[in-house]
Amino acid sequence: MTSTGIQLVTRSPQRVAADPGRVVTRLFVPGHEGFEHQESRAGAVLSRILALTDDEVRAALQDVLIRFDGRHRDLTGTFRRHARELADRLDPTREFTEARVLLLGATFTNEYSIEGAALCNPSVVAHPDQSGTVPGSLRFVMSVRGIGEGHRSSIGFRTGVVDSTGHATIDEPAPFASTGRVEPTLLDAAVFRTELRDKGCGGEAADYVFDALGALFTRSDLDERLERLRAHLSTRGHVEDTIATIRGVAARCYAVEFPDDTTLSERVLWPEMEAEHAGMEDARFVRFVDDDGSIRYHATYTAYSGSHISQQLLTTADFQTFTSGPLVGSAAANKGLALFPRRIGGRYAAMSRSDRETNTVAFADDLSVWTTALPCQQPAEVWETLQLGNCGPPIETDRGWLLLTHGVGPMRTYSIGAILLDLDDPTRVIGRLRRPLLTPAADDRDGYVPNVVYSCGALVHADTLVIPYGICDSAIGLATVPLPDLLAELAGSPRH
Repeated sequence: MTSTGIQLVTRSPQRVAADPGRVVTRLFVPGHEGFEHQESRAGAVLSRILALTDDEVRAALQDVLIRFDGRHRDLTGTFRRHARELADRLDPTREFTEARVLLLGATFTNEYSIEGAALCNPSVVAHPDQSGTVPGSLRFVMSVRGIGEGHRSSIGFRTGVVDSTGHATIDEPAPFASTGRVEPTLLDAAVFRTELRDKGCGGEAADYVFDALGALFTRSDLDERLERLRAHLSTRGHVEDTIATIRGVAARCYAVEFPDDTTLSERVLWPEMEAEHAGMEDARFVRFVDDDGSIRYHATYTAYSGSHISQQLLTTADFQTFTSGPLVGSAAANKGLALFPRRIGGRYAAMSRSDRETNTVAFADDLSVWTTALPCQQPAEVWETLQLGNCGPPIETDRGWLLLTHGVGPMRTYSIGAILLDLDDPTRVIGRLRRPLLTPAADDRDGYVPNVVYSCGALVHADTLVIPYGICDSAIGLATVPLPDLLAELAGSPRH
C-alpha cells in the first residue's frame, strides 16, 4: 500500500519557525556546566568582580544593560535575584553599591535560546478565555516543544484563532520569554505506593510511612515521617532503598506560577527537576471535563533525565499556575500517554503505547496511576510497519472517538493517520484509514529530524479538524480537514 496521503487535507502556508532570539535567563555558575570534574570557580570570579573600581563596575554594568535590556522583561530584577544566590560568599559587614550587586548578578547569569535548535511537537486546545473573540470563532492555545543547546527541551505556548469557516491562524508571540516561580505542591500517596510496588520496595516500611499520612500530604509531612522511619532501621529491612525511592518520587512533584503581567505566549515551562534535566518532551494537552462539569487542562509529557525517560502530568486551570507530578504504572512506562477528554464509564481513560509499537487503551481510577492497558490497534500498513502511536488525545464526535495516529515506515518516515473508536468501548476500532492523512511533503522533508510530520494534539471547530503539526522538527504548520468528509472516509474503511 502506498504511503501517499488521502485528498482531504488542506495545508496552510503559515509556518511557525524556531526563533533563536527567544531566550530565557538562567543562573550560571562557572565550573557547574556539567562536563568539568572540579570545584566551582564562583569564588575566584567573585573576587575579580569585588576587586574592580567603582568606575569599572559602572562602565561594565552600563555595557551589559545596553546590550541585553531589550531582550528581557525584568533584567535588573533577574540580576538582583542571582546576586542573592552569592550571599553566603560575601562579607556581611561590607556594603555594596547597587551597581556592583547588579554586575555580580549579571556575571552569574546567562541566556538560553529555548528554540535555538528546533521547534516541534505542537498540541492545541480551546483557550480558557474566549472573551473578545469574534462570534463564531474559537481562540486556542498551542503548546510547542522548543529545543535548545544540548538538545534540552522546554514547553512553550502560542495562541491563535479558528474562524467560523474553519480557517486557523497563529498569533505572533510576545517579545519576551519568561520562566515561572517554582513552588511545592501536595503529594499523592497512591503514586508512591504504585511506584514502590513496581520497584519491589513496598511492604512494611512503605505502610509505616503512608498509613500515617493519608491520601494527600505535604513534602514537610513526608520528610518528618521518613526521619521517623530512619530512626528504626534495625527492625525493618531494605529501608534505605524504600526511602531513596520515596524521595525520588517526591522530587518529581512541583508547581510553577507565572506573574500576572506575563502573557501566555511569553510563559515557558523549563526543566525543574533531575528526572527532566535534559528535557520536557511532547506535551499532549487536553481540555478535560469531569462528571461534575468542572474543567481542567491536563497534559502528559515525557521527562528525560539524559539517560532515562518517565511520564509526567501537568495540570492547570488558567495556563498561569501549573502542577507537575509523576505518572506511574506499567501503562505509563513509555512515551505517548494521551488522556481522553472525559471519563468513560466513570473511569479515566488514556491511549497508551507502553509496548513501544502498538496503540492500547488504559483505564484508571487515579489520574496519576495507570497499571494496565488493553489492546486496540496494531501496525497493518507499510507506512506504520515500524511502530504506531497516537498524535494526541482522542476527540469526541457523534460517530465515535476520532484518534489521530502516527505511523513510522521505511526510511523512518513519520506520517499521520486516523482511526475511529467506539464511544463506549474505545478498545474497539470501528473505522480506520488505509492511507495517511499527512506525509512529509516534497518541499518539507529536510530539517533537524528529516522525513517527519508529527502532532501532539488537534481540535475541532466549525466542522473542521485543525491539526498543528511539526515539520521535521524545524517548523510548525497547520492543516485542516473537513470533519464530515473524514468521518465518512473512516466509516467506509476496512476495520482490521
